[in-house]
Amino acid sequence: MATQKQRRRRAKEKRHDYDLVYVDEDGVEQVIEREEPRNPPAKDGKRPSGSTTKSTRGRRGREAQPPSWRKVLKRGAIFAPIFLATVMLLGGGKLTLPGAIVQTVLLLAVFVPFSYFMDRVVYRQQLKRLNKGS
Repeated sequence: MATQKQRRRRAKEKRHDYDLVYVDEDGVEQVIEREEPRNPPAKDGKRPSGSTTKSTRGRRGREAQPPSWRKVLKRGAIFAPIFLATVMLLGGGKLTLPGAIVQTVLLLAVFVPFSYFMDRVVYRQQLKRLNKGS
């Protein structure tokens, strides 16, 4: 047998007009009245000057930014100390500081072009998605 909570949920699902309801102390569902929006749009389709609404981007997220070497080099500068620390930790006691720096530079020599390539791939995918949706 269904519990009272399950029966209320089923009854709510069967209603066509999904009203906001709350259950009072007696177990009776009371309909919550909806308030009218404070700044309704004007009849000519323009928004009032003081209204603040969400961005029109919707589910797309941020706009597509073209890849740039400057952003990639900044990312490399951020990751360089992380790479150095990782190389020092994984090198054990056998690796000297100049050796760790050389390995970090080699890692950055691979990371920076690969990062630019990935930015370019993502940018092209976003452009395709935007052109497909339009």
